[in-house]
Amino acid sequence: MSVRILYTIFILSLLSISCMKDELWLQHKNDTEGSTEGLFVVNEGNFMYNNASLSYYDISRKEVYNDIFFNTNGIPLGDIATSMTIHDSLGYIVVNNSGKINIININTFEYKGKITGLTSPRHIHFLGDDRAYVSDLYARSISIVDPRAGEITGSIDVINNESPFYQHTTEEMVQYGRYVYTNCWSFDNKILVIDSNSDELVDSIEVLIQPRSMVIDRFNKIWVLTDGGFEGSPYGYEAPGLIRIDAEFRTVEKIWRFEKGDYPGSLKLNGSRDTLYFINRHVYRHPVFSEEAPVVFVESPYRGSAGGFYGLGIDPESSELYISDAIDYTQRGLVYRYRPDGTAVDTFRVGITPSSFCFR
Repeated sequence: MSVRILYTIFILSLLSISCMKDELWLQHKNDTEGSTEGLFVVNEGNFMYNNASLSYYDISRKEVYNDIFFNTNGIPLGDIATSMTIHDSLGYIVVNNSGKINIININTFEYKGKITGLTSPRHIHFLGDDRAYVSDLYARSISIVDPRAGEITGSIDVINNESPFYQHTTEEMVQYGRYVYTNCWSFDNKILVIDSNSDELVDSIEVLIQPRSMVIDRFNKIWVLTDGGFEGSPYGYEAPGLIRIDAEFRTVEKIWRFEKGDYPGSLKLNGSRDTLYFINRHVYRHPVFSEEAPVVFVESPYRGSAGGFYGLGIDPESSELYISDAIDYTQRGLVYRYRPDGTAVDTFRVGITPSSFCFR
């Protein structure tokens, strides 16, 4: 058989496989359009590999569809996807190292546009249909964007010129009244307070070293997890903690300490916003009214000093837990689904380094 014939057979086989994949994907896409309960899994991918991806899990059918952004639109999601937020029928996927936010229709997964010109975006917080804040790791400012136009309309300067360290980075955002609170993670120990009426930094709250994650409960208490830095850090190294702050008076009410070297993160609330969950290798649970130490709720399968679960999401309707396992950060990760009573429900594969969740 000639080389030309072999080459022709090879190309035809590839086209056949591609057509089969397209047909399967169209069927999956049609199935998900009829579903009302779903979960988007944001997979970071690997730094500088441009292999971030988006997965979709049909909650009622227990079916997962991977690479939905690429399969629907034929373009890569970008480099290091960080978070996703839904506003109306649109999903805003923040892609950190690509400096952009991709926008999709959450029902069809079709690309609707993007917001560009961002330095190192982390999270988007909506103040209305035409105004949102975008936090940033390196810009030392919060971007003000018009989500409908896909444009940056302004910025809020948060730079701290009094410190020799690169401050302030901004991460997650929660809102109490007109004020937006954001935690400063890298080489920092502040929660910043932004007046959303004037778009100005008006106050700050000092906490422990490197506040990493933050939520606000039903009683208007802000909860913050710090990671304590790292050994040899010029900014300092200490035992991390869980901190409760009164949002109205902006005062620290209580601190629970962990062991030095622990690395807690992914702080979340259940549907009624009265119970905290977070990852510190295992998944911990803590009722917001409890004065006791947090307790382990789901144990990680990893028994060594390193490793453990990677990301956490909680269904706001059912309070079911979705726990991600990045495994070795090179193969496709796992997601475990648990009921609020700790009963295992399902396990499914997603993309590389699954880190955050967004419920439809």
